[in-house]
This record gives sequence, C-alpha cells and structure tokens, in this order.
Amino acid sequence: MEKFSDLNLSEGILRAIADLNFETPTPIQSKTIPHLLESGRDMIALAQTGTGKTAAFGLPVINLVDTTNSTIQAIVLCPTRELCMQISRDLKSYSKYLTELKITAVYGGANIETQIGQLKRGPQIVVGTPGRVLDLIKRKVLNLHFLKWLILDEADEMLNMGFKDELDAILSTAPASRQTLLFSATMPDEIRRISQHYMKKPEEFSIGKKNSGADNIEHIYFTVHAKDRYETLKRLADQNPDIFGIVFCRTRTETKEVADKLIADGYNADALHGDLTQVQRDIVMNRFRLKHLQLLVATDVAARGLDVQDLTHIINYNLPDEIELYIHRSGRTGRAGKNGVCMSILHMKDKHKIREIERLVGKTFVKKNVPSGLDVCNAQILNLVDKVVNTEINEEQITQFLPAIYKKLESLDREELIQKFVSVEFNRFLDYYKNALNLNVEFADRERSDRKPQRRSGRPSDYSRIYINIGSKDKITPLNIIGLINDLMPEIRPEIGKIDIMKKFSFFDIDSDIEDRLIKAGQGLQYQGVKVVLEVVKNGPVEQRQPEQRQDRSRGRAPLRRSSSKEMSRRR
Repeated sequence: MEKFSDLNLSEGILRAIADLNFETPTPIQSKTIPHLLESGRDMIALAQTGTGKTAAFGLPVINLVDTTNSTIQAIVLCPTRELCMQISRDLKSYSKYLTELKITAVYGGANIETQIGQLKRGPQIVVGTPGRVLDLIKRKVLNLHFLKWLILDEADEMLNMGFKDELDAILSTAPASRQTLLFSATMPDEIRRISQHYMKKPEEFSIGKKNSGADNIEHIYFTVHAKDRYETLKRLADQNPDIFGIVFCRTRTETKEVADKLIADGYNADALHGDLTQVQRDIVMNRFRLKHLQLLVATDVAARGLDVQDLTHIINYNLPDEIELYIHRSGRTGRAGKNGVCMSILHMKDKHKIREIERLVGKTFVKKNVPSGLDVCNAQILNLVDKVVNTEINEEQITQFLPAIYKKLESLDREELIQKFVSVEFNRFLDYYKNALNLNVEFADRERSDRKPQRRSGRPSDYSRIYINIGSKDKITPLNIIGLINDLMPEIRPEIGKIDIMKKFSFFDIDSDIEDRLIKAGQGLQYQGVKVVLEVVKNGPVEQRQPEQRQDRSRGRAPLRRSSSKEMSRRR
C-alpha cells in the first residue's frame, strides 16, 4: 500500500503530517499529489467533500513553493469564510516545520486593513473568498503577477453562491503562465465553461462517478404528512441518542422555527442562518465544533463551507430545491473513511424527486418506517444501559458514600432496583410516547380518521383544494402559481400538491394547516391587472359554479393591493 513517504515530499512536510497521523494517502491524494509534483499541466479533480482535497493540493504546493521568495506564488479560492479559515489552518499545520513559509487568509466580515497589513509581510500562499480577493486586487495590495498556482476549491459551491463574476475577474487577472487546479464535488455546465475558458488542456481525475455520492454513506428516507415533519425529526433524534449532525431546512425562517422548537423541547440544538451576525455565527459554530451542540439546524447557504469532523447524521427536513445540493449535504458525513447516515423526511409529493437524486447519487435509497414510540424508548433505555456498563468506577471517590447508599437500597431486590432506575431516567419518555401515533403516511390517515376526515376522495387529509380565478388565458403556469404562493408566504415554504390549470381558473392542493393564512395573505393581490381570488373548495367542485357566482363572492373583499410592474415581472 502506498505511503506518504513514497510521494517525494520534503522531510519537513512528512514530519508535520506524521504529527497529524497521516499515513496512507486517500484516493484523490494518490492521484493529484504526484501529478502536481511532476507536471505543470492544469488539473480538474472531482471528489466528494471529506476525501482529503485540502491535502491533495496543499501538500504538493507547499512542497514546491520557493520560501526564499516573498511574492504570492499560490492562491486558493474557496466559497466561505469558515472554509477559508479551515484551509489556512490546515496548510499551516502541514508546513509547521517550514519556518520561512507564510500563509495568509483573506475573507469578508473581517477588518480589511488587518488583512492588508498581513499581505504586506510577503506571504507566499494566500487563501481567500472571491469577493475579498477581488477587492484586494482592485486596491492593488494583492499582486498576482508572480502567481504559479491558482486553486479553485469547492468550485461548484462558489458558483452556487453567485461568485461567477468575481471568479471571471480573478482568473482574467492571473498570469497565463500559472497552473490552474480545480477541485469540485460536482461538474455542472458552469464548471465546464471555466475549464474551457481558463484552463489549458486540463488532466481530469475523478474519484467515483461524476456528481455521485460517497460509498460509505447510507441514504434513508421516511414518508410522512407535512404536519408530522417536526414530530418525525424529534423521533429520529430520540432514536439516535448520540447523534451529532446537521438538520437542513429550506428557509431561514423555517430554520429558526425548527431550532426554537427543538430548544424548547429540551434538545441540544441551535440555528445557523443568514440573519446571524458574524460574531453570533462564530459562537454557534464554535459550540458545534466542540460538540456542545448535538444538532445544528441550517440552510444550505449558511452551511456552505462548514468543515466539521465526525458528523454522524445529516437530516433533510426538506429536500433541496436543486438536487445537486443533496450531494453537498450528504457529503458532510462519512468523512475520512468513516460511515455516515443521510436521512430525508419526505412528503408524498417528494417521491419523484427522490428518484432523481437516486440517479444522481448512483445509489438506491432505503425507505424506512418512522420509529414508533416503543422503538424510541427501547433505543434510549439501551443507550443508558450501555453508558452504565461502560462507566469506569472511581472507588477512591465513591467508597465513603457506599454504606449509606447500600442502606437506602437494601429493601429493594434486583428487579425492583432496575425498574426504579429505569423509571427515574425514562418516565418522561415513557409518558410522552405511550400513545404515540404511527407517523408513516400509510398509517397516519387511518389513525386520524376519527379526528379529521378526508375532504375529498383520493386527496390526503392534510391537503386543502384551493381555487384561484386565473388560468391559461392569463398565461399562468404551475411555476407561476408556486411563485405566487411563495411570494404570499415568504416566511415558510408551503407544501404544494397537485396543480390543475383550466382556461379561466385553476386549482392547487396545499397543506391544510396554512389554508387560512394563505387566503388572508392573498387579499389585495393582483396578477397582470386581474384581481386575484383565492377560495377553499368545500361544498362541491368550484369548476361547476357559474362564473358570475364566483364574481359576486369576490365583492366586499378588502381593497386589492396594487403590485408593481417589477413584482409582476418577477412572478411571471
């Protein structure tokens, strides 16, 4: 088996990585390190997060940098502040015995004058986010004239975050003689465009299939009604007492709501979203890295660039809008050869999307039942027993207390003592879950049938049918209707079911829990000059009513809000 000592790295680097217990290169490192040490040819490396990409480019670049020259010879571009800081820390740890090598990190959200001062000290390697790097180039304090290596790390994430213009500007500024190294988990068209425009016949290395997921991650999904999503999340957390993971939500509002509920229910959780200041974000991330938090609830944007080791689980509270993001989410667990679990909580309408993701990841996902109350209690009790069995006894400290304890417990036999022991720890769990519903969608309706009958034959009980008085003649499409709903309720992402477009009107299914909020929010709305009317279909199909009857019912409503042309063009 190949060792790092076989890769022609300097003695100082080998000593440093030995201190980090690096022995055997990962597959991506085995391919890229020899290439960079021996060839000046551009390179594209496709591999999932957590496969050792920082060392894959960092070790050979550190090995080749001329430490007697104080010009910037290598620049690493990455999507976020957190990843920038992590890469900088890693490169410094790899080069700790190369005392003449200077590495500087530059990123937004920090004092630019401090970073300018660090650049003036002559670093050979700069790690930065695209926006801050371009700013420093324009200020003429970051000089790329002598650049030898330009590295794009998490290139697909940088494009997803909207850094296309900044990347184009930086790549155009860098000298043509540089060697460009592109590292990415996926290969979308924009990455291919960059390679065609800014790279010279790059050699391509791929670990696994392109755009595919890691082999050591188990992919599981559960199908529930929208209203049971949060309860399902709690059960998954309860059944995995040692969970250390990220819960992904779609919006910052949903992220805050889910995190607040978890905290109120006694879970060790917090939120990471765009409304946090950088100081607040750093505090949350530090607590999470130190494992003072078990669950971090985050949006995709807020979680970009996070580098946290040993995550056991990723939970998709909602599937991502762009299925490629699933690879980035799931790739945060199962790192460094360890196994990981990615669990998704699905609504019935998500089934088609899970098939698309299966094709993308190249794996068949396992459908499992949501844990029952009995399953959860069993997992919690066995976890406690394991902790008791594995607890070391400190006889010196507890011996003095044992006589009193034995006297207190002498009236209890073995079985009674175990029962009381379990009850002290688990009465709360047992009480909470004793009448727990079966949340799996195949059974939930049956168990709730006496509480909430279905509204229409063939439609799930947690959906409402909504009539809207615009149709194909108004050039409305299902996508337009989804956009209108999201505009009316920006603080959440409602569950939307079937959409039917007629000539003069349309229908759509939506989570019944929010039907009243939607109708209220729709008062005062116009679409292309037409007054919008939203109604819940209750007493027979609306399509059988006469148009003038529908028109009469719209009278007496609150004055309609006039939407600007910009708003309408956006909705169209």
